[in-house]
Amino acid sequence: MNRWYPEALKEFKIVTVFDLLLEYIQKGRIQLDKAVHAIPTAYHDPCNYGRKSLKTFGQAYFEEGRAVARACCDDFRELNPNRNGAYCCGAGGGAWAMPYSEERVYYGRIKARQISESGAKLVIAPCHNCRDQIMKSLNKEYDLDIEVKYIWELVADSLIMPEKQ
Repeated sequence: MNRWYPEALKEFKIVTVFDLLLEYIQKGRIQLDKAVHAIPTAYHDPCNYGRKSLKTFGQAYFEEGRAVARACCDDFRELNPNRNGAYCCGAGGGAWAMPYSEERVYYGRIKARQISESGAKLVIAPCHNCRDQIMKSLNKEYDLDIEVKYIWELVADSLIMPEKQ
């Protein structure tokens, strides 16, 4: 990260959405209701936040998203393989924005099988390409019958709002 804008690091604290959500949860700044998501939930490891981040920045975000998801859901399940060995959803490398939907869906078949085998009814996909691919393509093409949410959306939907005095 120091290679890009080192002067910004002196002026600003730069954090990921994972770091921010975990900080809020761990410090009690937000309260979460696990009952909101009382269905089997799985976490998809995006290539960009895992392998690519590890290679580029020396930091992979595998555990942080899981910790956030577990704070919001009791029935947490893994897709196998996962973390550094996870399969791409098929939308990586700009494929979601390109006119190759047949290929994208074909390459996503392994991810669809993983989701199906996990028994999950909710999949957390922090990456916008992954979320759209799983929700709009794989869900439909492979009859997964699942809900798909961003990590921040999962937290927002789980928030316990304090009552006004």
